[in-house]
Amino acid sequence: MIRCMTRHLLLLALCQGLFLTNNVTFIAINGLVGLALAPVGWMATLPVTGYVVGGALSAPIVARTQAHFGRKRSFQFGLIVAMASAALCAYAISTQNFWLLVTATVIAGFYSANASLYRFAGPELAAPAYKEKAISWVLAGGIIGAFAGPNLASATRELLPVQFAGAYLALIGVAALALLALSFIRFPEHKTPLPGASTGRPLSELVRQPVFVVAIAAGALGYGVMNLLMAATPIAMQQCKHPFDSAALVLEWHVLGMFVPSFFTGHLIKRFGALPVMGVGALLNFVCVAVALSGVDLMEFLIALTALGVGWNFLYTGATALFTTTYRPEEKNKAQGAMDTCVFATMAVTSFASGALVTSQGWTWLNLGSLVPIAMVSAALVWLVFSNRRAAAAAAATRV
Repeated sequence: MIRCMTRHLLLLALCQGLFLTNNVTFIAINGLVGLALAPVGWMATLPVTGYVVGGALSAPIVARTQAHFGRKRSFQFGLIVAMASAALCAYAISTQNFWLLVTATVIAGFYSANASLYRFAGPELAAPAYKEKAISWVLAGGIIGAFAGPNLASATRELLPVQFAGAYLALIGVAALALLALSFIRFPEHKTPLPGASTGRPLSELVRQPVFVVAIAAGALGYGVMNLLMAATPIAMQQCKHPFDSAALVLEWHVLGMFVPSFFTGHLIKRFGALPVMGVGALLNFVCVAVALSGVDLMEFLIALTALGVGWNFLYTGATALFTTTYRPEEKNKAQGAMDTCVFATMAVTSFASGALVTSQGWTWLNLGSLVPIAMVSAALVWLVFSNRRAAAAAAATRV
């Protein structure tokens, strides 16, 4: 039983890794392709923005497809959309059609909205006592993307006469491999809800829980800051005269920072709790900004983006684990859909702001601006800690 559970989790982690391969390749090339094709410079990251806008628009739809068709079929459909959208991206860049490229990335967002739920599907393949570790295991699969994404972009960017067209076509093969791996995963039996069946508490009641709100805020803002700085990095490094291979190296270390800690983040959450781990994640975001403001040599970019990746891991994994305590099994689709809608909406804003700020205000102001959401996350975590202490004290006084 344990061996079977482990195999299914490893396959899901592989799917996560292939999903991150797609994401990192998109991030490595979409801003540069956008910079080459966009009518004006501030539109450079619109293809990156389109991807996350597509995810935000698709998140409620995915929540319904998961409820109706189950995890496996919804995930499979997402991968089919991934292959179609990658082909459309390749055609768009081959014909030098900027707006078709943006449209293709919006469509690709449906895949992103599906695959972002891999982290919630992981605990369903494990015993309840291993919930935090299952989330970490699945997220650890992103290490594959850390190596495969930047190297795939570098290896295939000159594969066809039009630069980067080959990278988009290579992503079709990446999605096909994920589709094959997914076919061997046995998810818990799905039962389509009967008409009129209870779906638990309404969302309006769920959001009245402080933990629910803070988990979503930390997950969304933490992801937003990471996306703000990561999406701008290839453009900022190009502005600083660093070659593309150096940008690919920085992104590789950034994604390693995002997912290597997943081998022990679950253990840390289990031992110390989600809030302390999330607090360290927020602190590492401050470290990232401090290093980024200290200089624009390759080493500053490398250290800053690595710290940003580790900080994201602690915040996002902690927020996900914390969030799973706020809803019942019959409420999971609406709750998870709400969280991912907030995450993608925040990413959409930061993706657009990333291109506009880095091309008009520069790398320094972009980093200074990121201090606002980092401070908001830190304040929310401190507030929840004191709120929990007050609630515990009140409960103790009632018992006495």
